[in-house]
Amino acid sequence: MLKILRSYTAAAPLAVFRIAFGTMLFLSIVRFWSKGWIGQLYIQPRYFFPFYGFEFIKPLGEYTYFLFTICAISAFLVALGLFYRFASIGLFLSFTYIELIDKSTYLNHYYFVSIVSFMLIFLPAHAYFSIDAYRNKNIQASLIPAWCIFSIKVMVCILYFYAGLAKLNSDWLLNALPLRIWLPAKNDMPVIGFLFNYEWIAYVFSWFGCFYDLSIPFFLWNKKTRPYAFVAVVIFHGLTALLFPIGMFPYIMIVTALIFFSGQFHQNIISRLASLLNLPVSFLSNDKKYTPNKLTINSIIFTFSIFFLIQLTLPFRYLLYPGELFWTEEGYRFSWRVMLMEKAGYTQFQIKDKTGKSLIVNNNLFLTTLQEKAMSTQPDMILQYAHILRDYYSRHGFTNPEVYVDSYVALNGRLGRPLINPDVNLAAETESFQHKSWITHFDNEIKGF
Repeated sequence: MLKILRSYTAAAPLAVFRIAFGTMLFLSIVRFWSKGWIGQLYIQPRYFFPFYGFEFIKPLGEYTYFLFTICAISAFLVALGLFYRFASIGLFLSFTYIELIDKSTYLNHYYFVSIVSFMLIFLPAHAYFSIDAYRNKNIQASLIPAWCIFSIKVMVCILYFYAGLAKLNSDWLLNALPLRIWLPAKNDMPVIGFLFNYEWIAYVFSWFGCFYDLSIPFFLWNKKTRPYAFVAVVIFHGLTALLFPIGMFPYIMIVTALIFFSGQFHQNIISRLASLLNLPVSFLSNDKKYTPNKLTINSIIFTFSIFFLIQLTLPFRYLLYPGELFWTEEGYRFSWRVMLMEKAGYTQFQIKDKTGKSLIVNNNLFLTTLQEKAMSTQPDMILQYAHILRDYYSRHGFTNPEVYVDSYVALNGRLGRPLINPDVNLAAETESFQHKSWITHFDNEIKGF
């Protein structure tokens, strides 16, 4: 470790990563905007589901377009390496703000983008082949501390390995769930679609997916296996892009995997880009080292140590809760559990008060289709929605309204059963990090992580 902290390496891999990451994010935002998802997901809903502890993150109405504009410009500037420090801060803050507005849009790859954007704030990704470096020769450097690239590699390894650990469960390996449910729906895919009608294909995909996640970091890190591993990365993420609606995530992971290649590999990429842009050779060839003062380096290393400690332990917080993780989802998010379950749910809310008033809630009057679908299977969102209803009906004729829910959820093809105790007044329950005792017991067992 001391060797990594003290040694220097080529800056080219970090420069290529900056360009690729910023470009992919810029394209993602353009795609998001062009499909009308900004209005659909962040402006049109009447209510939102903020994350616990981040309730101060509020929807911005029509100003959400301004927020996305800041995010897109920041991503573009990061790719260019122009005003890099401000751009990387702007990218992290704007993207994370968007991510935290509504829990119903949570995806693991949004989380990945946020934490990598956070890391870029501290990394000298503009020291080489950037407009900042072109304009200011004082920040030019072709050598950077080795831990800068090492830290991104470690983050990628954590993502993959933890995603693999999460697949070591009986539903995934022994029953090929949920792929056994999802794949037959893709049997109209050209050329290979007919294969998805066979149950054994779901098993092959499940076992290969688990092996891939657990092993690919090591194969990418090893020089001899790296080219073959990268081919596997392209095939794996290319296939997931075809099969599942997970946006730009597969492409982001493909370009991110390039960070494992050698400095010479990335130098060749940059040399070709420089040739296309007709940049002087002197801009690329210098022997300068990026040498911030000792206090800066120590501060960054301390920050990253805390950061990685959180990354290593946070996915295991589910062990602090009783009950089946897939059922309660307490500690499920932010733990690299990617596409592990198929949950279908139905919820009917009843409002009562002491005067005898009672009504059944029409969820369509309060939530979008996406929000209702997400809320119906996730206990913390059910509680949030119950509080939305409590506050709404206390303003519309009910005195101290009580909120009860009939909820039926089917997990990975099992028969549906109540998720929430129907006798509990959710209006009186409070959100916290403690176990929610009003979640019903899961009458089955899923063994593993």
